[in-house]
Amino acid sequence: MGPYIATFGYFAISVVIVLIGLFLFENMTRKYKDMEEVKNGNYSVALSIAGKIIGICIILAFAVYNSDVFYETIIWGVYGVVLQMIAYWLFDLFTRNFSVEEQLLKNNVAVGIISMGVSIGLALVIGASIT
Repeated sequence: MGPYIATFGYFAISVVIVLIGLFLFENMTRKYKDMEEVKNGNYSVALSIAGKIIGICIILAFAVYNSDVFYETIIWGVYGVVLQMIAYWLFDLFTRNFSVEEQLLKNNVAVGIISMGVSIGLALVIGASIT
């Protein structure tokens, strides 16, 4: 029964961390609400959210692989969410010609794809650094 309980524990931890991450990202955006935009069919926001979810899960996967106890996974997961938030902020900061948030609100799918790529790409780097 041990592996089944451990799997459920890691699953529960992951769901909670993803939900916390999405809540924090939702509060980072000031010009729109993520789920309202998704409900209205905004593909660029949906791509950006998907990238954040996948990114957080990649980090959690590496954390599970490299952790012996639940609390290590929680620590790495929270740290990964914080780093993902910093990455999103830097992405917006370094795009001087336009606001990422405004472009996502305008349903600019190209920006949504890049946002997704930033989240997934940096998650792989963050995850690989977990040892």
